[in-house]
Amino acid sequence: MASGGEGLDDISPDWAGASLVDLTSPELAKSNTSTLDSGEDFEVLDNDEEEEEGRDEDLIGLPPLEDVPRNDGRETAASQPPAPEDAEETPEWVDVLGSGLLKKKVIVAGQGPETRPVKSQDVTVRLKTMLQGGTVVEENPSLTFTLGDCDVIQALDLCIQLMEMGETALIISDAKYCFGRQGRSPDIPPDSSLELEVELLSAQDAPDLELLSGKEKIELANRKRERGNFHYQRADYVLAINSYDIALKIIGSSSKVDFTQEEEEALVDVKMKCLNNLAASQLKLDHYDAALRSCNQVLEQQPDNIKALFRKGKVLAQQGEYKEAIPILKAALKLEPSNKTIHTELSKLAKKHADQKCVETEMYRKMLGNPSGPTAKCKDKSSRSIPWKWLFGATAVALGGVALSVVIAARN
Repeated sequence: MASGGEGLDDISPDWAGASLVDLTSPELAKSNTSTLDSGEDFEVLDNDEEEEEGRDEDLIGLPPLEDVPRNDGRETAASQPPAPEDAEETPEWVDVLGSGLLKKKVIVAGQGPETRPVKSQDVTVRLKTMLQGGTVVEENPSLTFTLGDCDVIQALDLCIQLMEMGETALIISDAKYCFGRQGRSPDIPPDSSLELEVELLSAQDAPDLELLSGKEKIELANRKRERGNFHYQRADYVLAINSYDIALKIIGSSSKVDFTQEEEEALVDVKMKCLNNLAASQLKLDHYDAALRSCNQVLEQQPDNIKALFRKGKVLAQQGEYKEAIPILKAALKLEPSNKTIHTELSKLAKKHADQKCVETEMYRKMLGNPSGPTAKCKDKSSRSIPWKWLFGATAVALGGVALSVVIAARN
């Protein structure tokens, strides 16, 4: 279940053609023939036919998500995104983030500021999406999503928080807050700014997680997971982690409803997928400790989960723990002996481990004053980087030797 790169477990090549929120169409999924797809970096997300709990601390240190200033400050910057010719002189335009990249103008007034929706509410909007120039690429008379969960493009998530019930607004957004450098094939080219005509139809509190049926909880968690896959495929790893974390919180929430055995097993399956995908995202951000925790949570319940084994091995290798990483990757290879990705990774680690041992031997020889030259096997290795724990150990041995010499000399 792996492909090139450290990908997630539910991505197909045609994801970019999906709508703003619907990325779950079965036509987007492709079947895999092995537990792990072959690929240089072994990065695949779980499919519904395959098997992948984050906590708040997993997001510590990550770049913050864009948030909306609540003061409705009017634009003051000279630099503006592409907009109607009179946009800069029109006082109705609100510079949402103060950067000129996301603007909003009221077309039809709403019912007052007190009717604005808040994060975590389920909102329903009428949406028309246009390229600059007026070409309509999408119309949705009733789009429902959870505000602030990154379920839709950021331009919508940010601007809806400033809209009043019944309001119709025009939003002009830079590509950064839409579909970015990748665009959305075939209708939205890369780096395309968009115009969004939005009417806020309703807002209500999200359903109580404790009262969701097993089927409803599974469906909700899967939607968040699939959105995380969407963000991962676009290299938005912080947003991906956010979506997986939301999915895991849904799965881990308490319930006042009894679930069937099948529903319990399905929830565990979704949890494993989320944790595996979470680990892949954390690896992309070099958050090795968090990724290791995610892998370990999978392996506690599924010791033979091949993706978790592989990613744990990758994490340990990135930390220079080659000795610990190699047996873990060997365990993964035993589960799927024909997997070329694991073979390749093991070969690289074996060489790095041998080099590390050679450098360690040479370092000890020098620290202890051994006059003999380096062995042929270890020649030209001494310039390689040395893990700090080996340096610390060698230094301790050398200091111990010096101290022993002083004691012997003093007694004599």
